[in-house]
Amino acid sequence: MSFKIAFIGAGSIGFTRGLLRDLLAVSEFNQIEVAFTDINSQNLDMVTQLCQRDIDENGLDIKIFSTTNRREALRDARYIFSVVRIGGLEAFQTDVDIPLKYGIDQCVGDTLCAGGIMYGQRGIAEMMEICKDIREVAEKNCLLLNYANPMAMLTWACNTYGGVRTIGLCHGVQGGHRQIANALGLKKEEVDIICAGINHQTWYISVKHNGEDMTGEILEAFENHPEFSKTEKVRIDMLRRFGFYSTESNGHLSEYVPWYRKRAEEINEWIDLGTWINGETGGYLRVCTEGRNWFETDFPNWLTEPAMEYKQENRGEEHGSYIIEALETGRVYRGHFNVVNNGVISNLPDDAIIEAPGYVDRNGISMPHVGNLPLGCAAVCNVSISVQRLAVEAAINGDDFLLRQAMMMDPLVGAVCNPKEIWQMTDEMLVAQERWLPQYKEAIAEAKKRLASGNLLPTKNYEGAARLKVKTVEEMAQNRDESSKNAGESDKAKERPSAVK
Repeated sequence: MSFKIAFIGAGSIGFTRGLLRDLLAVSEFNQIEVAFTDINSQNLDMVTQLCQRDIDENGLDIKIFSTTNRREALRDARYIFSVVRIGGLEAFQTDVDIPLKYGIDQCVGDTLCAGGIMYGQRGIAEMMEICKDIREVAEKNCLLLNYANPMAMLTWACNTYGGVRTIGLCHGVQGGHRQIANALGLKKEEVDIICAGINHQTWYISVKHNGEDMTGEILEAFENHPEFSKTEKVRIDMLRRFGFYSTESNGHLSEYVPWYRKRAEEINEWIDLGTWINGETGGYLRVCTEGRNWFETDFPNWLTEPAMEYKQENRGEEHGSYIIEALETGRVYRGHFNVVNNGVISNLPDDAIIEAPGYVDRNGISMPHVGNLPLGCAAVCNVSISVQRLAVEAAINGDDFLLRQAMMMDPLVGAVCNPKEIWQMTDEMLVAQERWLPQYKEAIAEAKKRLASGNLLPTKNYEGAARLKVKTVEEMAQNRDESSKNAGESDKAKERPSAVK
């Protein structure tokens, strides 16, 4: 069979290469068309070289069409992967550093909190342009598979305002599933789960082994686990207080709720610095910076290593390739997908993007009715959904009043800052990110005037409770295998420079 798949933001070395491996391990896909596009021509060229080498050494007659012209890459595509990072690491730095001046200490800042909200403003502006291109040149009724964060906000905007059928994909459910099995002393395939909620706040509402409900045993299992008891303190405490385990990592979860990062002197009680994702201040920014620097330095060595083998047993757990396989071949696939709710979860709003179990075959993507989430879990999700809705509407309309309200309603921002501080911080972030926010031209002009007035609230010289320095290339070279692994895993959403010419 033959159809076209396009990758937007294809300069993501690990993510693009892994997704392509997963796709081309499907025997029926040995004649598909593959297009890569990215605005970073250097990274695009490097990734294309690696992936084409993999294809050639696997004996497939596929030539990657690689271009910085997005519309040409999207032309006639049936499936489109989006792994963009709008603003790149330069904008990401301001997502982390400006809120720190106001005492807001984020581990990641790409989904919720001040950083995630601003990331959404940049991303939605560009995704509307991408959707316009898709509507005009891609195959009719094509499917956009969005891997970019903030997952819920971007998927919400594309479905509601972009006019493109979009599904959001994340691997958080698989990771938590594996953890639960580990804590219970079982293999992942021996544990059956139902997980539902919103992206990065999805709850394992059913955990069974051989038909027996194990949900009540999870807390004790995690509390007594030699590793998780130290690395997952926030998740364990949320499990203790709400009764159900949550998908997202300790560091991510800690910045979505108001209780664990609002006092600098308490943050280290809840986190672990063994791995960045367990709560390090600005941890994801650090590893992304290190990963970019290492890949650009070490790239020649990547070409000398063995090619990826396109075998079924080598496929990863990312949903994308399995969804396409199911739609094209009819093989049934069950996964957890981010879609418009429309009643799937009864006590979350219909317009929200929820994450829940779904099935895929030739007939399409089917989402079974989940029903009600436990009340406490639904309450946590509903707070975040309110922030997401405000942020999406703000980004679509360039409405800085709604943007400020989104900041005020965010759980951690509201726990740390008063309204005047939130207003001033939002001014600073708008001005710092001006080149990626074309919809806020007038609001940014007014923000500049306020910041130039000199009548400003004092801010803090705060580096964060647990910030580590970025490793040099020389330091990373001391453990090349670890550095290469990091470069492959930390780049799922690639950077994009100025959207404002």
